[in-house]
Amino acid sequence: MNNHEIRLFSPATIANISCGFDVLGVALDSVGDEMIIRKVPESGIHITKLTGQDLPMETDKNVAGVAGLALLAASTYEGGFEIEIFKKIKAGSGIGSSAASSAGAVWGMNELLGKPFSQLDLVKFAMEGERLASGVAHADNVAPALFGGFTLVRSYNPLDIIPINSPNELWATVIHPQIEVKTSDSRKILKTKISLEDGIKQWGNVGGLIAGLFTNDYALIGRSLEDHIVEPIRSMLIPEFDKVKSESLKAGALGCGISGSGPSIFAFSKGEDTARKVAQVMKEIYGEIAVENDVHVSKINSMGIKLLQNQQGSMGV
Repeated sequence: MNNHEIRLFSPATIANISCGFDVLGVALDSVGDEMIIRKVPESGIHITKLTGQDLPMETDKNVAGVAGLALLAASTYEGGFEIEIFKKIKAGSGIGSSAASSAGAVWGMNELLGKPFSQLDLVKFAMEGERLASGVAHADNVAPALFGGFTLVRSYNPLDIIPINSPNELWATVIHPQIEVKTSDSRKILKTKISLEDGIKQWGNVGGLIAGLFTNDYALIGRSLEDHIVEPIRSMLIPEFDKVKSESLKAGALGCGISGSGPSIFAFSKGEDTARKVAQVMKEIYGEIAVENDVHVSKINSMGIKLLQNQQGSMGV
């Protein structure tokens, strides 16, 4: 690795995973941002290139810049960093666009500094980017991006991240209908109080999902992918959500729900073949109502952020 420059892939993520609002997330393998981060003598964070999305390059208005500043503030390093961001995840897509940039920035900076900070420290820094994006410093996207696989945010104060096992045959299908749902807007419509009855159902499903992941019990994973609190409200913002969910289950998906704040919809399946059948069903539904869409079929990414070696061509540099 060059001691002054690093090239990396920072994965897209599915957060909430139906029953785990703000506490569960998982990293994907087939889609993510690519970034170049280099050490420079000048102090501060300097975003020198940003392609793929129309996003601000000013340090204090860009999630990667804000997350990077949080790391610098805790560091003894007196220089700064340049960041080039090649956005492959669309903003507002519901698969962790802001988290990929935030997590990628702090991970790369930490590598170049000789890893003075722990994974948990990096989550805290990256959460500041999420605060800029959504108004809330949540960790359910940045944690899986940094740790890889599934993660549980057991506590926010103090921050406690628990890596969760990922069954080998578990695949994710995600469809992103080309409408934008901003995380900040989708939070505004949520209830701030829930009934005890709904709470009991919800934490039963969270426990069931984690148990299913650890025991490779695909049926239990499927039964636990139910959301009684957030999905009934947010699904109203996503056209044909109920049909996508029901048809995905008919096609063999274990479960289906809203990815993050939407509008993306995810499904988990046992095996790649079923995951691709689900993708076809999802595409057909949005094709019928002429809504442009992107579909991603992916294994679970157990590594999280990773180095890119000699892949300049793929990054357009």
